[in-house]
Amino acid sequence: MSQRFIELFKPGHIGKMEVRNRIVKAPTWTLLGARDGSVTERIIRHYSELARGGTGLVIVEFSYVDNIASQSGVCQLAIYDNAFVPGLAQLAQGIKAYGARAALQISHCGRQRRLGIPPIKAASAIPSEDFELKGKFVPEALTIQEIEEIVKAFGDAARRAQVAGFDMVEVHGAHGYLPSGFLSPRSNKRTDKYGGSLGNRMRFLLELTADMRRKVGPDYPIGIRLNGTDFLPGGIVIEETIQVAKALEKLGVNVLHISAGNYEARLPRESTEAIPFGPLVFLAEAVKKEVNIPIIASGSLHMPEVAEEVLRKGQADFVAMARGLLADPYWARKTKEGRVEDIIPCIRCNDGCHYRSQKQGRPIMCTVNVQLGREDELVLTPVKSPKKIAVIGGGPAGMEAARVSALRGHDVTLYEKRQLGGALIEASAPDFKPDLKRLISYYTRQLDNLKVKVVTQEATPGTIKKGRFDAVILAAGGTPIKLDVPGADKPLVVGALEVLRSKAPVGQKVMIVGGGVVGTETGIFLAEQGKEVVFVELLDEFMNGVEVLDRIVYQERLGKQKVTVHTGTRVETVLDKGAVIVDRSSRRQEIAADSIVVAIGLAPQPGLVEKFSGDGMPEVCTVGDCVRPRKIFDAIQEGYLAAFSIT
Repeated sequence: MSQRFIELFKPGHIGKMEVRNRIVKAPTWTLLGARDGSVTERIIRHYSELARGGTGLVIVEFSYVDNIASQSGVCQLAIYDNAFVPGLAQLAQGIKAYGARAALQISHCGRQRRLGIPPIKAASAIPSEDFELKGKFVPEALTIQEIEEIVKAFGDAARRAQVAGFDMVEVHGAHGYLPSGFLSPRSNKRTDKYGGSLGNRMRFLLELTADMRRKVGPDYPIGIRLNGTDFLPGGIVIEETIQVAKALEKLGVNVLHISAGNYEARLPRESTEAIPFGPLVFLAEAVKKEVNIPIIASGSLHMPEVAEEVLRKGQADFVAMARGLLADPYWARKTKEGRVEDIIPCIRCNDGCHYRSQKQGRPIMCTVNVQLGREDELVLTPVKSPKKIAVIGGGPAGMEAARVSALRGHDVTLYEKRQLGGALIEASAPDFKPDLKRLISYYTRQLDNLKVKVVTQEATPGTIKKGRFDAVILAAGGTPIKLDVPGADKPLVVGALEVLRSKAPVGQKVMIVGGGVVGTETGIFLAEQGKEVVFVELLDEFMNGVEVLDRIVYQERLGKQKVTVHTGTRVETVLDKGAVIVDRSSRRQEIAADSIVVAIGLAPQPGLVEKFSGDGMPEVCTVGDCVRPRKIFDAIQEGYLAAFSIT
């Protein structure tokens, strides 16, 4: 075992339950359940893989406790009836078969009913603050009788989890779900015994906990996930959470899992790579100082060094992660063996696990782990007849294609005319994009370990013919779209990618043409160097294509700098010291600028596919931006699947 991570791999205890290490898989909605809430083979394989990878405690995603108003979304697991116990038993058994402890999180969605259909029940008749639900539905305030029924439902659900063979049950009392909705004065405006004072607001959680304890007995581990703070005005604060924690400890709760926020205040809980690691640890530490039961810390702890430090400093007893283990379910095993460099790094893009999954209602996916949710169908087994494969392009699509091809036993040569990384090199240039640097390092190491031949020259049809390759994976990326207006050839006009790789110096006042992802990040990169930045965006929306969490962070960063934004505006003419811009009403304005940085997108390289096709050429498969410029997710997915298809 690696001596660098002693604390991570010490056995831990939750009540009388021993856990083999201090690594916890935080619950994440996978949408791998059946429509009726029952367990599927896919979800069993998913969680079994997490256990096989060495995780100590696997907490299975939220399961709804009644068939009235507790279900949040589609394909969510259910535990409101004994009919679900056999499937849940198989799920628990699949996790425990690999030495991990299995826990089941049980929940009531409250006002956060993503299904959007009545009945929607909550502590008070206050609409959800979820980005997708905000203002759409007004819930009904629960009656006393309904509260009593839900209390009983939680107790019955806990008992079912115990019967199914789960080693522990956890109540989802955070993130705006029903217990959290009662705890928070922002969402609880009741005037009866369940509202007003903190003692009243915690009553619902204490009652359901007591009912659970009565039904599962004195020794069965019970955990509660709590918000340390809501990160919202008028919400619960850490001082109140500490009092709730003390009350729960007295009731016999065995572990507290500390998080924060809800579905409006998603940051820093659902952090982006622009946020430092461990932003919620201070909350776990504050609670730990006041109670004697174990504390689980969570929130961007997927760097082994960060997780180890939390434990070493005594800030928590266990460390939970979701996205880090989705990116690499073998995180624990690799860390224990001292192979940290071989961990597939989560880049905190939230693309597959949130935007394309929860937001679009699709099964969970991951940008860097194509096998996620498809663990059975995308197994990398050696091919019977290895082939000689050329991969053209060393960006994310090409590197993933080369990695997968080599793992399957093919003889792989990768052609990249500059260095491995492709567009990731420019994308990782800003200091707020450190996770992408780790991704480049990961791929570089994997290709080296797999003995992939990396040729630092541009591939030509002659090169491919001479190499006698059996197949070609074309991953050459896109090419920047040039500004097509009078004066665009003047020396002050440069490309964003050139600026990001420090190949083109810029002056003090900079115009960024394009307010999408690349333009926004380039603008922040320059503004934080003290440059005055003016954005000119043709569309009516600035940061078009920037996902909501990144947008929040970027707006905050830009708000601290000298920045001006013009939307619905285009560059008409480039001048010697600036440009003329024109809006949709044909109003013209001359803007002074020392440099004009063009960030209006990429396009496939014209004629590229035809160049490598024809007589005497092997079969060509195109992937990534050379097909159509998109995101890292698309590039890596296509690279993997292209390599997987070559048998």
